[in-house]
Amino acid sequence: MKIGFLFPGQGSQYVGMAKEFVEDFTESKEVFDLASGILGYDIAQLCFHGPAEQLNMPENTQPAILATSIAILRALERRGLVAAAAAGHSLGEYTAITAAGGIDLKDAIPLVQKRGRYMQEAVPEGVGLMAAILGMDRAAVEKTCLDASKNGIVAPANYNSPGQIVIAGERKAVEAAMELAKAAGAKKVVPLAVSVPSHCSLMKQAGDRLAKELDTVTIRDLRIPIVNNADAKFIRTSAELRPSLIRQISAPLFWEDSINRMTAEGYDTFVEIGPAKVLSSLAKRIAKDAKVLNVEDQKSMGETLGALGL
Repeated sequence: MKIGFLFPGQGSQYVGMAKEFVEDFTESKEVFDLASGILGYDIAQLCFHGPAEQLNMPENTQPAILATSIAILRALERRGLVAAAAAGHSLGEYTAITAAGGIDLKDAIPLVQKRGRYMQEAVPEGVGLMAAILGMDRAAVEKTCLDASKNGIVAPANYNSPGQIVIAGERKAVEAAMELAKAAGAKKVVPLAVSVPSHCSLMKQAGDRLAKELDTVTIRDLRIPIVNNADAKFIRTSAELRPSLIRQISAPLFWEDSINRMTAEGYDTFVEIGPAKVLSSLAKRIAKDAKVLNVEDQKSMGETLGALGL
């Protein structure tokens, strides 16, 4: 059995996440105590009780998800669960690097808070849009975006799984691409309820600002490799991590390729750690022969540890 950890990104958050872990495990509570001290507000209170509108603000969402995933990871590590590699979806790449020892938690929390803020400030609300296109292959989606780009910026943002690609850009251009996709036979086209058009060129300014922040943070070589979003390749050294994190904010996210890269290297078991089951669902579609598990509450932790014989 070769295990890979998966860490979710923005959009997986929900009110109540991590509550059981913080209440029952000292190591999980310590994560939230540290995060609250750094952020200057009670992030556990926000995660457990909301309000959802505040939790969904990117500068709150990103440290909240990272803290939730690391809090759950600490409880799992205490029970003997380890992985040979990790991958994270967008924000989750920061969690993966933190989990692998590349960035200290005390540095990762304020870093992703700023990442969320910079992303929100890069594009005024209402200017950008993201949409999921289901049932079209890559070449067809890419052509659709190219044809719609006369209306503005639009491009593939997340290659999530076979037949599920998210596009992002300026609202008018994304809406044009959505109509072209429908006409070209897409099974479904869904605008996403997100405030930021991530992983497209509109995030270049956010990436430039983030690069300055990353220059102030100590990044070490990893204990285990991660598969990065921007290239879907295994990376382990600090020299590779820093540019990868800067690029991923404005470059397409190759999640399907990342899972395929891991399975090609013999990874046959994936454990998603964090709120919701978005990545578990995607992994089941990509790696049909793999064992796919998740941990977001004590019930799922018990099931996962049982399935792994721990």
